[in-house]
This record gives sequence, C-alpha cells and structure tokens, in this order.
Amino acid sequence: MTSTTLRRTAFSTAVTAALLLCTPSCAGTGATGGDRDEGRPTATPTAPVPSALRAAERAVGRAGSARVESATVMGSELSLEATGALGWSDGLTGTLTITYTGGTTAETMRGLGTTAMEARYLADAYYAKLGDAFAERAGGRHWIRYVYDDLEELGDLGADFADQMRSTTPHQALKQLLASADVRRVGEETTRGRRTTHWSGTVDGATAQTVDVWVDDRDLLVKKVERGRTATGELTQTAWYTDYGVTVVAERPPAADTADFKELLAAQTGS
Repeated sequence: MTSTTLRRTAFSTAVTAALLLCTPSCAGTGATGGDRDEGRPTATPTAPVPSALRAAERAVGRAGSARVESATVMGSELSLEATGALGWSDGLTGTLTITYTGGTTAETMRGLGTTAMEARYLADAYYAKLGDAFAERAGGRHWIRYVYDDLEELGDLGADFADQMRSTTPHQALKQLLASADVRRVGEETTRGRRTTHWSGTVDGATAQTVDVWVDDRDLLVKKVERGRTATGELTQTAWYTDYGVTVVAERPPAADTADFKELLAAQTGS
C-alpha cells in the first residue's frame, strides 16, 4: 500500500460514514424506494399532513435511540450495508458494522484486505476500524479517529462530513418533510409486518430529492428511503428502525491502536 493509497483509504472511510448518515440535504443526495413486497399506492391528499409528521418527529426524538439497518447504493462507485444501534439524545452516538457489497470503492477496499469495518460514533469524533493491511502502514494501528473539529478545517467537504456525522438523526428526515411544499400521504402499507402510513415529499438541496417515510401507529419511524443524484450517479439509501429506546454503547477504542486522521494527512503531505 502506497502512502497516497493510505491517505485515500482513510478519507474513504469518512465518505462512507457520511453516506450512512446522509440526510435529504446531504451533499446533493437523498433517497426513495420501497421493499419488494410493498406497493406505492396513488398519492391521496390529506389535510393533517404537518401535524401527523410533527407527532412522528416528536415521538422519534423522545425515543432517543434505535436499532438500525441500512443499505446504500451510490451509482457504480459504492454499495454497502450497515447494522447496529444509534442514539441521539445528546448528539449522535452508537456503533455500526459496515459491509462493502459492491462498486469501485468496494473493490479498492477489498484489495486492501478490508471488506467490512466497524464505525463508532461519539460526541466529539467517530472512529473507523480497518484491517491488518491498513494497520501495517499506520504503525500497527487498526482504528482511524476523525475529530469533527479537524474535519471542519478541511474545507466545505470536510465541514459537510462533520456536520452530517454530528447532527444527523432519524427525526431529521421528518423535519425535512415538514418543510416540503409537496409532502403527501401515500397510503396505508405493511412494512416488515407492521402497519404503517407512507408519506412522501420533495426536499430541496443541491438538487431536488425525494424522501419517503413509513410511520407506525405509535408515531415511530419504521422505514426511511431517500433518493437523489450525485456527480457519480444516483444515490439511494434505505434504512429500517426497530427497538426504539435500546441501550446504546460506543466505547472509545484504545489510544495505542488508534491513528488520528489529521496526523495521517500531515504525514502524507506531498506524497
């Protein structure tokens, strides 16, 4: 692994984490879609759209945590899946296992001996665990630490990543829909065995994006799908939420096994 590849690998994990937590306003991307067994009934107008979504936003916010499964596809560049638990009562915290499933970025990561990584989100930074091939070029350390304040110093792109990873939570999508000019009630659907109401709307960002959410009879978000376009093609992200209120654990990795992203960049300058 060359020093340039080491640097690119480190930055790739920042992109991965930002994509996993992408909101409708994220870097011109969004999502929409549905399970294979779920139809998309013709949209029907309804008066209490804002109040219904506002109740869901409050309920999800109060719950404070949930188990999460997600699948993300970004054109031909990357596809991945993630599972874990996230909390948002006091900033974003939690742990996800991320598996690369396809795309050119996944091929690059496989070439480096990494097909999956663990991501831990804490109040001041997030940590990504890579494989032994990376550790060999990083002083034997398997973890990369991305301090949010340091990412902001990298310019607009780094600041966007930091903002997404610090502030993105499930109820942010509901807030975005509340501000949508065309939000509508699509209909009643069964989502993973649960009775839900399907809402859809267009959200403004760098490009127009669509956001669909499925909310159960307890006003909790069961599923969120976003679709938009990036410079490399269409981005689609689907996320499912269960076990609201679950205990979330995100321990800081051992310092001796952790490389700092800012220090890695500084060490590779000019290489």
